[in-house]
Amino acid sequence: MKKLLSLGVFSLAIVFLAFQDQAEALEQQFADRFANPAVVSEGEAGSYNFDRAHTFIGFRVKHMGLIDVPGYLRDFTGTITYDPKDPSRSSVNFSAKMTSIDTGIAGRDNHLRSADFFEVEKFPDLTFKSTKVEKKGDNWVVTGDLTIKETTRSVSMPFNITGFIPANQRSGPRMGVTAETNINRRDFGVTYGGNVPGTETPTIANDVKIWLQIEAIKPREETKPAEN
Repeated sequence: MKKLLSLGVFSLAIVFLAFQDQAEALEQQFADRFANPAVVSEGEAGSYNFDRAHTFIGFRVKHMGLIDVPGYLRDFTGTITYDPKDPSRSSVNFSAKMTSIDTGIAGRDNHLRSADFFEVEKFPDLTFKSTKVEKKGDNWVVTGDLTIKETTRSVSMPFNITGFIPANQRSGPRMGVTAETNINRRDFGVTYGGNVPGTETPTIANDVKIWLQIEAIKPREETKPAEN
């Protein structure tokens, strides 16, 4: 009986050690896979494409003067051309499908897609094309043409470059950018809505805050095979 008990304890110990070794190996694989090099303040010059999995084109609009209702445009493409030595050579361009508007409420989203608001079947795209990029000290400002419902207005957005991650074996270098600006929706022909009864407070504010959280990746340069 004692021999059987000792054998059982010994077997359990072997199984435990095997699982422990496997767990440590998996933990190391996880750490190796997701470990990032340190974020640096200045990155490589070049063109960086928006990473859709880690980029958010959002907006907020005040409802009845009470709270801000947030929303997003989920289907988009964009490029940042970055030149740290000559910021005037930098640029930002992106476009988004208005059919992808998402406030989390299906009925509201369908209303926003209708002729009362963005009339997405007739005007499917929102676009922004920069006309000037400036750097003043640590502050950056991009000015460009924002087009909604085929109406174009020049807007300026202060933005912040949050950092860069150098290239690694799986990805080209990355950069992070955040930006905010305000626009008046009526400037773009979006005029639906009245006032809260008995007040001068609009049910839907005219002022719309646009905010961008962008992570962009520079494509890796392919290594050319050595010539014989």
